[in-house]
Amino acid sequence: MSTPTIVVVLGNRPQFVKHAALARAWADRGGEARQVIIDTGQHYDHALAGIFVDELSIPAPDYSLGIGSASHAEQLARMLPPIEEILLREKPASVVLYGDTNSTLGGALVASKLHVPIAHVEAGLRSFDMRMPEEVNRVLTDHVSTMLFAPTDAAVRNLAAEGITGERVHRSGDVMADIALAVAAAADARRDSIWRTLASRGIELPDAGEYGVVTVHRAANTEPDALREVLECLRVAAQRLPLVFPLHPRTEAFAERAGLHLELASIEGLTLLPPLGYVDMTALVRGARVALTDSGGLQKEAFVHGVPCITLRDRTEWTETVDAGWNILVGIDAAATDAALVSHLEGFGDTPWDLERPDLYGDGHASTQILDVLIRHAGVGVPFGLG
Repeated sequence: MSTPTIVVVLGNRPQFVKHAALARAWADRGGEARQVIIDTGQHYDHALAGIFVDELSIPAPDYSLGIGSASHAEQLARMLPPIEEILLREKPASVVLYGDTNSTLGGALVASKLHVPIAHVEAGLRSFDMRMPEEVNRVLTDHVSTMLFAPTDAAVRNLAAEGITGERVHRSGDVMADIALAVAAAADARRDSIWRTLASRGIELPDAGEYGVVTVHRAANTEPDALREVLECLRVAAQRLPLVFPLHPRTEAFAERAGLHLELASIEGLTLLPPLGYVDMTALVRGARVALTDSGGLQKEAFVHGVPCITLRDRTEWTETVDAGWNILVGIDAAATDAALVSHLEGFGDTPWDLERPDLYGDGHASTQILDVLIRHAGVGVPFGLG
C-alpha cells in the first residue's frame, strides 16, 4: 500500500505554533505518512506566520492560499474552493484541523462534504458563549470530526455532554504545552540578547520579574468603543506594574482607524514592541510577573510557564486555569483589572513561576499520542471519500 497522505490546514499564528509540536514528532516517524500543509493565509503578516516556519522548523506549506483579512463570510468564501480542489487532488487519509479559527471551520466544511475523516486537535473546548465566532467554529468542527483530540479532562466532559463519546475521543494532552515546554530553555538562553537588541533600538525593557506582558487582538476588543476600554485597563494596570505590549498588526490597524494610536502610544509605563517570533515571545512571557491578554493561547502558555494571567474577556475556553487560581477573568473593566492585578501581585509574590501548579495539559508528549492515532487510522487504508 502506498504511503498515506495527511493534509494539515493552518491559518494563524497559534495554529503554526501548535503544528510545530506535531511536525517535530512527524520528523521522527520517517515515511509512515506524508504530510501536506495548506496555509490559508488568514494571518498574512510574515511576523505572525512565516517566521514560525523559519524558527520552529515547520515544513514550508505545500499550498499557500493568501486569503488575508476579511469578514468571516468573505474568508470562508475565499478558502472553500481551493481547499476542496486540494483535497480532491491529494486524496488524503485524513485532514488535521487545529483550534477554532475560520480556517478550522473551512477545512471542516470541505472535508465533511467530501467524506474525508477529520482530526480536530483541541476538541471539546467550550466557553459556552455562542456569540463568540470561535465557539461556533469549534462546536461545528467537533460535531463533524472523526478523531477528537481533547487536551483536558474538562474537554472530554464537554464532548460527552454533547453526545460525543467512545473511540472517537482521545484525551491527548495539549500540543501547545508540548512546544512551550520544548522551547523554554532556548527562550531563557536568548533573553539577554533580546534585551540588548531592543536596547540598541532605543527600547529599554524592565528586568525579568518586573513587568507584565500584554497581548490584545480579538475582534470584540478591537472595535473602537471596546478598544477605548481596553486602553483604560492598560492605563490602570501600568500604574502598578510596567507593561510590555508586542502589538498585533490587527490591533495597530484598528487603533489607527479609531484614532486611538496616539493614546495607546502615550500610556505611561507601557512599552510597545513590534510582533515577536515564538521563541522571543516565550522569553518575554517567561520573564513576566503577570500576563494581561484576550488570547486563548496565551492564557494557557502563561500557566505552563508559571505566570499568573488576567484575561480581558468575560468567558474563557480554558476554564481550568481559572479554577486553579492562575487566571482571573475581568472583561474590559478597568476596576476589575486593577483588583485582579493587586490579587496576583500579592498572592503570587515575587517569583510565581517557582510555585507548584496542577498538571492540566500533559507531560509534553501530546503530539506523539496524536500522531500515533493519525498514522494508525491512515494505515487502515480507507479509500478517499469513504471515511
